Amino acid sequence: MSEKTRVVELDEVVIKFAGDSGDGMQLTGNQFSETSAFTGNDIATFPDYPSEIRAPQGTVAGVSGFTVHIGHKEVFTSGDLADVLVVMNPAALKTNLKWAKRGSTIILDSDSFGSKNLLKAGYEEDFFKSSELVGYNVVKAPITTLTQQALSGMNLDNKTVIRSKNMFALGMLYWLFSKELTTSEKFFEAKFKNKPVLIDANKKVLKAGYYYAYNVQELDVTYKILPVRKHKPGKYRNITGNVATAWGLMAASEKSKLPLFLGSYPITPASEILQELSNHHHFGVKTFQAEDEIAGICSAIGASFAGNLATTNTSGPGLALKGEGIGLAVMAELPLVIVNVQRGGPSTGLPTKTEQSDLMQALYGRNGESPCMVMAASSSSDCFFYAFYAAKYALEHMTPVILLTDGYLANGSELLKLLKMEELPEINLRMAKANDPDYQPYKRDAETLARSWAIPGTEGLCHRIGGLEKANIHGAVSHDPLNHQIMTELREEKIQRIEKVIPLQRIYGKDRGDLLVVGWGGTFGALLTSVNQLREEGKSVSLVHFNYIKPLPTNTADLFKGFKKIIVCELNGGQFADYLKIKVPGFKCSKFNKIQGLPFMVSELKDQFNQLLEEK
Repeated sequence: MSEKTRVVELDEVVIKFAGDSGDGMQLTGNQFSETSAFTGNDIATFPDYPSEIRAPQGTVAGVSGFTVHIGHKEVFTSGDLADVLVVMNPAALKTNLKWAKRGSTIILDSDSFGSKNLLKAGYEEDFFKSSELVGYNVVKAPITTLTQQALSGMNLDNKTVIRSKNMFALGMLYWLFSKELTTSEKFFEAKFKNKPVLIDANKKVLKAGYYYAYNVQELDVTYKILPVRKHKPGKYRNITGNVATAWGLMAASEKSKLPLFLGSYPITPASEILQELSNHHHFGVKTFQAEDEIAGICSAIGASFAGNLATTNTSGPGLALKGEGIGLAVMAELPLVIVNVQRGGPSTGLPTKTEQSDLMQALYGRNGESPCMVMAASSSSDCFFYAFYAAKYALEHMTPVILLTDGYLANGSELLKLLKMEELPEINLRMAKANDPDYQPYKRDAETLARSWAIPGTEGLCHRIGGLEKANIHGAVSHDPLNHQIMTELREEKIQRIEKVIPLQRIYGKDRGDLLVVGWGGTFGALLTSVNQLREEGKSVSLVHFNYIKPLPTNTADLFKGFKKIIVCELNGGQFADYLKIKVPGFKCSKFNKIQGLPFMVSELKDQFNQLLEEK
């Protein structure tokens, strides 16, 4: 390290990588995240994809980004504004400058800032003479040229050489934040084990970026983020929400000793669940890529009837198509897990962006009185646990369960502490026994109202099943009006009785105060961070964040009583606030809604809460 360089310790830092879709920004961000995780930092990430498959190169529409928040303390969000912004072309700068802190470091590939690319991004040709970058520490690095020089003589084609420039940028960041190159070097060795020349090429470029940063004048300070102290001993994995969801379903399969079946149709941003599960056939997982959403859920219903832990996954438009199938599973009272990874709508909407606007669809989006349990995960890592519990409740209560995640959780990543199977709760199945003389298809458990599960082919358990209304207890088709009301009320009551086994709602902070912040699902990290910061400033603020939505926890109404003001924050037009007004007598609240395809920022939440606290 040069004599001019000093090392500054930080508690946390937010870095954003941005460039064209083909610039490898997701890989670069992922590698920086993995390395940070291996060195003991807490992490939260947020990939930002363009919605067009291949927008014209160098245009704003084609910009792809990856934000990583690393900390010496626990971090719950991917961060508000970047401390370091790495941009590979003018369009990436145009799109992301507003997400960089004033005074932050901007590293740009100066080779890509020619007049043609500047004009594509909407900049003037003399961009660097403008005042737009005043106040930032701008590092104009000729990344493309230096990458070509590093790989000269390796007999690689120019396209392969240019594709390696993201590793040059990564090397610069490794030097800037005092990171070792080892993790990425091992990654190259595994990824390109059959192509040694690519291993050598990527290592060379990574080191070239590292040593360039060492020598460049604008980077005369390096930073160090020490490991987190609070991490419990164990094995951790940096995991996305979609992969965590897949693993949670596999864990439930192993715990219940039932084969896992996924019937699915690919849809952004949920497809990775199908992709991940398709890699695990050695665990007995069966995956079926159906021709459409309806076939996906109907195949899952058939698998459930045949005795599998049956699941289907989708996003908002697909959940609409699955509505009739969900109604069939409600009528047949078969266990089924429906994972809905929410995205911006309506219609195709914002397929690569996040939103929470499918809540009312999950609660009521089917014909007739068609009750399901509805749950929501709140972080990328806890998608594992809520997927597991969604399967547990579906199996134990013989009902479809809808698990809501969203694009922010699905594509983002966090550290997950890997558990042993004995650390997970038991799953108690309601299997009917062969030749049971008392078996009736709709005879119910007195406590849960769940019927028994009779697998086809089991001797003496032949019964009628389908979409027509069933007679209470014996299950024959019934058009009797009074029976229909009885069965409708029983199906609803069965869902409501699940409130006896779900945990009581937790409150973060005191149970009395000036302001209660209410949220649900994937907004947890931003809400908790903002509330914690306000509490550190002496404000009387607490948080109640819901994962169980239907049914609500039994102490829900009591938690609302101790506060002067309540605000419900959602990435939609106010659906959960309206639902609480239906379910909780006398519930009144303010609303803070954001429908921009973006997660909440901590700063905007704090501004809103402070404004509410100051109002008399």
